[in-house]
Amino acid sequence: MRFKSSKVNEFRLWGLLLTMGGMLLMIVGLAGIVFNWGVIGKVIAVVFMIIGMISMMLSMGVYFWAGMLSTSATVIDCPECGKRTKMLGKTDRCMFCKTILTLDPALAEQPAAEHRS
Repeated sequence: MRFKSSKVNEFRLWGLLLTMGGMLLMIVGLAGIVFNWGVIGKVIAVVFMIIGMISMMLSMGVYFWAGMLSTSATVIDCPECGKRTKMLGKTDRCMFCKTILTLDPALAEQPAAEHRS
């Protein structure tokens, strides 16, 4: 599995990265006005503000999507840490201890005794 944390937390991470990236772009764009670069500084500020605003809107969409997925996720008890965690899809990881979880018996790991034969 390519995820190192639960799928819901991965979606939230992408939303956070989009938020931080959008804010950084808007701050960089503001430099064109603060340092008085003239007309080109205002153009740079407008372009970076628009790109940053689009990034912020995308992050809002990602957070909304993660919230909607989270409401329909299966809530299970982790066999390792015993905490309640949410699971999306056939396999996922615990939000707390990162143990791989599944409800599909075909995807579950077999005991070590069965692998020896």
